[in-house]
Amino acid sequence: MQLEQKHKLIAYLTEFVTSSRLEKIEAVLHKRSRYVTVILEDIYQPHNASAVLRSCDSFGVQDVHIVENKNIFTVTQGVSMGSDRWLTLYRYNQRGINNTKECLNKLKNEGYTIVATTPHTQQITIEKLPVNTKLALMLGSEINGLSEYAQQNADISVKIPMVGFSESFNISVSAALCLYDVMTRLRQQHDNWELTEAEKLELKLDWLRKSIKAGKQIEQKFLRESL
Repeated sequence: MQLEQKHKLIAYLTEFVTSSRLEKIEAVLHKRSRYVTVILEDIYQPHNASAVLRSCDSFGVQDVHIVENKNIFTVTQGVSMGSDRWLTLYRYNQRGINNTKECLNKLKNEGYTIVATTPHTQQITIEKLPVNTKLALMLGSEINGLSEYAQQNADISVKIPMVGFSESFNISVSAALCLYDVMTRLRQQHDNWELTEAEKLELKLDWLRKSIKAGKQIEQKFLRESL
């Protein structure tokens, strides 16, 4: 779809949403970022997976990369509160290959620093993690944590300071704590974390489509009439 037509379609679709919904879309777009992304490796408990997605949406992280080497990633809507609808999810689940490797290679080629969250290796605490490069925060399965490959091929390892007997936080808690710290510092210290105008346009169109009942039929009507 050409840029001009895309703008016209967005203008047309806004006629079918309330002013409060449109204001919400604009406000969320202004706070969204692809400077930080999240990698979830072999998460198998649906409520944990769903809670992480909800945290990503709440803290303004748009992209989540889901690695399924052993476990299928499923979402519990009662926990996610529909947050997965507003995120861009990438899934790596091809049989017979190391999907973690595929994911890490993709993100490294896009300029991301891979950050492993693990209590089992030498690491820095999360508040000392530099936010001057694009970051991919990687979290592993509930029992075993990140795979050996993920740990060995991360650029940095981080931990969350703890003062109790427990060795680690629940994965959904870890994700929320890390994202709160990183996204807060990022917005305070840098000005290059926002989406590009082109990215905002694409997401606005996607979110409008998802906000409208019978949105597909309405869009098809617009396209027929604009020919």
